[in-house]
Amino acid sequence: MTDATAVTVEPAWKAKAHRAAVLALRELGSPDLGGHLLIREDIPPGRGFGSSTCDVLAAMAAVQDAVGAALPTPVVSRLAVEAEQASDSLMLGDRVALFAHREGGVIEEFEGRLAPLEVIGFGTSSDGRGVDTLALPPARYSSWEIEAFRTLRAMLRNAVRNVDPEMLGRVATASARLNQRHLPVKDFDCLEELARQAGGVGVQVAHSGDVAGLLFDAEDPNVEERAEAASALLTRHGITTTWRFRTDK
Repeated sequence: MTDATAVTVEPAWKAKAHRAAVLALRELGSPDLGGHLLIREDIPPGRGFGSSTCDVLAAMAAVQDAVGAALPTPVVSRLAVEAEQASDSLMLGDRVALFAHREGGVIEEFEGRLAPLEVIGFGTSSDGRGVDTLALPPARYSSWEIEAFRTLRAMLRNAVRNVDPEMLGRVATASARLNQRHLPVKDFDCLEELARQAGGVGVQVAHSGDVAGLLFDAEDPNVEERAEAASALLTRHGITTTWRFRTDK
């Protein structure tokens, strides 16, 4: 087995990336190798941007480059979960899939593509420090919530098949609302109303962080006007720091 001390990481607190590198070396049959892993990034942790998964995947990519061998995507998924307990699905690239973030497998891959959305993102915590995801207990969903997710899964399947931004927004909003019992976002009802007033298709929230976003149909000819109205409404609500992006770029 790889001696974990043979792999060092900078900064030293990137423990998940360190574990990922060690696990990848073992998986590739190179237990005697070591090295120094230098991580440079500008993704704030604990916000819901997937920073830890980025670290983990970058660490495994560095190991694969160093060894000169490649790991299949299902193996990368499994090791990512082993390294960080729960992983985002970034290793899947632009595939549209329902991903078991604590098991590392694809539950369902959807045929088609997500409708392009314009997103106005923002933080929801007062101090902007985010969430310590490892300190959160795993969500335990009720039987009613599980049934609700089954319905949302069918809606998502149709939204992808039909490239339907409005249905995609409804799925995101309903999922965000269900998450309120597990990681509540302050003033969620108000944010949902802001999206409606600005002509948005819904609201999304990070299920393991403090960021949220108002969603708009990116191909709506009035999207610029709607986004500007949403920014003004958020400012009146006290949210002055926002970022804007399209999901297909």
